[in-house]
Amino acid sequence: MAPNLDDAKSVFEFVVKEGNGIKGLVDSGLSKVPAVYVQPPNERIDKENAIKLELPPIDLSKLDGPGHDAVAEQIVRAAETVGFFQVVNHGVPLHLLESLKDTAHKFFGLPLERKAVYLAPVSPSPLVTYGTSYLPEKEKALGWKGYILMQYTDDDQALQHWPEEINGVLLEYMKSSIVMVKKLLRVLLENIGVKFDDSMIDVLIGKKMVAMIFYPTCPNPDVTIGIGRHSDIGMLTVLLQDEVGGLYVKIEEAMKYEKKAEWIEIPPIPDALVINVADMLQVLSNGKYKSAEHAVRNTSTKSRVSLPIFTMPIETTKIAPLPQVVEKDGIANYREFPFGDYMNNVFTNALDGKKSLDFAKFS
Repeated sequence: MAPNLDDAKSVFEFVVKEGNGIKGLVDSGLSKVPAVYVQPPNERIDKENAIKLELPPIDLSKLDGPGHDAVAEQIVRAAETVGFFQVVNHGVPLHLLESLKDTAHKFFGLPLERKAVYLAPVSPSPLVTYGTSYLPEKEKALGWKGYILMQYTDDDQALQHWPEEINGVLLEYMKSSIVMVKKLLRVLLENIGVKFDDSMIDVLIGKKMVAMIFYPTCPNPDVTIGIGRHSDIGMLTVLLQDEVGGLYVKIEEAMKYEKKAEWIEIPPIPDALVINVADMLQVLSNGKYKSAEHAVRNTSTKSRVSLPIFTMPIETTKIAPLPQVVEKDGIANYREFPFGDYMNNVFTNALDGKKSLDFAKFS
């Protein structure tokens, strides 16, 4: 039964508790945005007052040749400023990128009963969660999206527990992307005077999560948000976005732009992957690399899918600014903590920009 759109509890039960999600809401004949999705004005993205990031993508194939130093400089500059950049010739098969987008649309088009088995309270595996808004019980307004999130332990577990409609293509995407992530981390760590061997990098990205996110068309995208302001918690995030677009990065005071604006749009580039710096890399670099605050804006014209891979340390890993960086800077800007404690703090609080990094600061 369709919910009463004027009754917040009815909408919440229909979308969250019963697992119908936003797609179920749209399919029920939605003609207006229910009040529970209307964001406070300060949380909305003003598309008309945003800067489109016009930087060309970074060609990673040149890292292995005479152009290494110039490409490494591009990577470092992006990590120090915007915290986001796009890469091409990244080693992830291009046919796979198209297959991933098709697979995401097909998965979210499956009957509800096939997806709802993975709702948090009933999912047959702790490795897989299907849901809608980030933390519905704690958010001021719900996010206009649906998602399925999968944790990676090993290939066998993934093939056994991830949904069979998507496990093969997602596993290939993750494994081919990790090769690229290791290359990028070596560049960024060597730039701050640290050489990590493979085993040490494996600890820093020993925990991995893969998600498929679906943003249905929205009757009034100006008052909603797909995903609210946040920074990612791990080391580096790899993102495949489709041609629809909608990804925005918050402009910090240190960023120099002629036009006064609040957001930078990261436009889709064919065959490219988006890379962004996450919180733990900001901490390890003592703040040299910027974990960018970002959000996703909805659209009224076409449904959008995106597929992020989150790489992060193993939960027991102690995180603190690297000694080589602290020695050079003369001061540590963050304290030491187990990554698992940081993760638990983030996952039990509503999204609020980069406030999550307060956990890492000295009290």
